[in-house]
Amino acid sequence: MTAPYRLLGISGSLRAGAFSTAIVQALAEAAAPDAVFDYADIGALPHFNQDLYVEPFPPAVARLRDQIAAADGLVIVSSEYNHGIPGVLKNALDWASRPHNGSPLQGKSVLIATSSPASTGGVRAQYQIRETLVSALARPVSTPEIVVGHVHTKMVDGRFDDAATIAFARAALATMFAEIAQQRMVQ
Repeated sequence: MTAPYRLLGISGSLRAGAFSTAIVQALAEAAAPDAVFDYADIGALPHFNQDLYVEPFPPAVARLRDQIAAADGLVIVSSEYNHGIPGVLKNALDWASRPHNGSPLQGKSVLIATSSPASTGGVRAQYQIRETLVSALARPVSTPEIVVGHVHTKMVDGRFDDAATIAFARAALATMFAEIAQQRMVQ
């Protein structure tokens, strides 16, 4: 049997009880036992500043970059703020995207999911996340978009509880695992 995939879960929201964090946790449960999750703390990162992009990196930056490098893939779940990507998530991706042709994001499989209390499920933020990842030479998983509209109605006692979305996400995770397995064979 192949060792479990090592995935890094990144929630695009810092709010206690964030829907994005609950969805990341639900996806981690859905991926077990095929994957083990580590979790990024993007709230600890300083604002990106090229002047700070020198070694040794700020500790929170070094930790995020090490977590990404150690992961087989990333699972990013984010809300949508004002029709776009939350600033804290963009900041994390900016820290991880350098240097352009040698960042820890380069070649990483990334599964993206977005959510919103609105019916659109954060789809506009999803596109912006995907565009940022492609620019950083990451590999967004090519699956139908995972968008969770009316997310607030799919929470039970602080946990994400929507069987249809989880089943849909399991198929996307299977696609991600196949891509990672193929990358492992090439390496």
